[in-house]
Amino acid sequence: MTASNPTRVALIQMSCSPDTQTNLDKAVSRVREAALAGAKLICLPELFRAQYFCQREDHALFATAESIPGPSTAALSEVVREHNLVVIASLFERRAPGLYHNTAAILDYASEKPDNIASIYRKMHIPDDPLYYEKFYFTPGDLGFHAQKTSAGPIGTLVCWDQWYPEGARITALKGAETLFFPTAIGWHPSEKAEFGERQYDAWQTIQRAHAIANGVFVCAINRVGHEWGDVTHNGAEMPGPGEHTPENGIQFWGGSFIADPFGRVIAKASHDEEEILYADLDSAEVETTRQHWPFLRDRRIDAYGGITSRFLD
Repeated sequence: MTASNPTRVALIQMSCSPDTQTNLDKAVSRVREAALAGAKLICLPELFRAQYFCQREDHALFATAESIPGPSTAALSEVVREHNLVVIASLFERRAPGLYHNTAAILDYASEKPDNIASIYRKMHIPDDPLYYEKFYFTPGDLGFHAQKTSAGPIGTLVCWDQWYPEGARITALKGAETLFFPTAIGWHPSEKAEFGERQYDAWQTIQRAHAIANGVFVCAINRVGHEWGDVTHNGAEMPGPGEHTPENGIQFWGGSFIADPFGRVIAKASHDEEEILYADLDSAEVETTRQHWPFLRDRRIDAYGGITSRFLD
């Protein structure tokens, strides 16, 4: 990204059906639509190929994992090359027998690697909450936090649960990222929405806007929409279902994807219940200007932060 030529970013807020191929086809179609609207840097939501299967612990669902490079990156790389794009794709990675990660692949048309994969990021923070049983499926990432220089500028990718941790955003920014992307799958437990829903979404947005302010970067948070029960049909085979579907169970994904500037201002926001493509034109000059006026990186007391690497300071 340069001051004279802002980069158009697109966030693909989509719903996910039980069928993994249908979801991949939709993702490819939406990426192409965003490209035709001028986007050069496009991000898909977390684990977009399936309904959010981590609502239950089921060994059969490991069959939906794929290698990287693999079928999803191959399909997306065609559009990446066709339109000179950078695309962030969040995937269920099969690294080796019995070893799986929640991984975001950055595809860049300028990369000559297989499927134009410039780099991958493996989710570092893995939750284990009711209906979010990710520790059953995913090994914590072992690549650390990193920034990637792309044809659309220096970016960093973290994934969902990572968004609650200022350390991850800070390190990624210190490594040179000027825009942070957070592919996400987060929603309300329907029985809790009336009491806690508004404050939960507000906290989610606020913590990420704080990352933008503290680091002087753009933040792009992309979520899915729709009510899901974790149904999955893969390669024509229906995986075991989660049981009865009622309005009171499953997860109602809250959408609300947004883009914040380096002052933390929300410059684009999607609805809570509709599929849409969210656009914004980002100018890297804003990062430079913001950091000049709010020199938080300059004034960090790096000599005094040793305690941050301890679990707790008893």
